[in-house]
Amino acid sequence: MPNAKVLAQKQNDVAALKEKFEKSKLVILTDYRGINVADITKIRADLRNANCEYQVAKNSTLKFAAKEANLEGLTEILEGPTAVTFSYEDYVEPAKVLYNYAKDSEFYKIKGGVMDGKIISVDEVLKLAKLPSREMLLTQLATALLANIRNLAVVLDQTREKLEENA
Repeated sequence: MPNAKVLAQKQNDVAALKEKFEKSKLVILTDYRGINVADITKIRADLRNANCEYQVAKNSTLKFAAKEANLEGLTEILEGPTAVTFSYEDYVEPAKVLYNYAKDSEFYKIKGGVMDGKIISVDEVLKLAKLPSREMLLTQLATALLANIRNLAVVLDQTREKLEENA
């Protein structure tokens, strides 16, 4: 039986992870087995630039936190070394960062995740990773809207010319 100080620390760790699970829009679990410190440092930096938090945690601690956050199905993928990415703002960018790293590494693997409180599979994380970024979607939307406005202006101008001719 652990002493009171160790037990209190473990309870604090579980509570902190539970809070992160509940606050996050997207959580991605990865197996970081076989990668070096330089690679982990790069992943952390890339995720920090995407306003995400990256943390290595014990599976037992993650299991308790997942259970308390009503994510019990998550325990099925908590095998082997686990790193957790918490994204509080974006769905796509953290998935892109981890996917880009995993596709170039024979060791680093995406295990699955949680999106808006629902457990998602590896395939669903990969679908997110392949979506255009928020900035790209906004650019595409703006381009489409401008094209429609431009077309409307042309039609209105042609209508004006015809009305002037008939007047």
